[in-house]
Amino acid sequence: MSDVPDLRVLIVEDQALLAMELELVLCESGCDVVGCAMDTVGALAIAEQHRPELALVDINLLDGMTGPDIARHLIKEYGSAVVFLTANPEQIPDGFAGALGAVSKPFDEATIGGVVAFARQFIRDGALGETPRRFSPAPWLATAPHGIAPR
Repeated sequence: MSDVPDLRVLIVEDQALLAMELELVLCESGCDVVGCAMDTVGALAIAEQHRPELALVDINLLDGMTGPDIARHLIKEYGSAVVFLTANPEQIPDGFAGALGAVSKPFDEATIGGVVAFARQFIRDGALGETPRRFSPAPWLATAPHGIAPR
């Protein structure tokens, strides 16, 4: 991995220890973590300032089940790729709200590293790489034409 971070990432997670662990793993994966937020207001403020390329978004946050709303905003306004993090996969919206997919909690460093590699390839090349373990790709990816990013 290069010493220069190549992917701006926003973490939206209300469990502080988990957010810190994610930040460490993301930095080790060559990412620039632009911020961590615990709710909608914090997430949107960080996104406005840093325009993340990738966001890891929990479904349920301090302000309720707002993860899908945050995801829609990030995708529409900034063209961010979004991956949901959730202990409750049944709460993921149909079609994944335009997100790349979801990772079920609990997860480990290898899973997050694989998800970052998958997202990085999709963001940079519009191509789908090998699906990481414990990652559920969004249904729309199966029918997306080559080169169509989540915008």
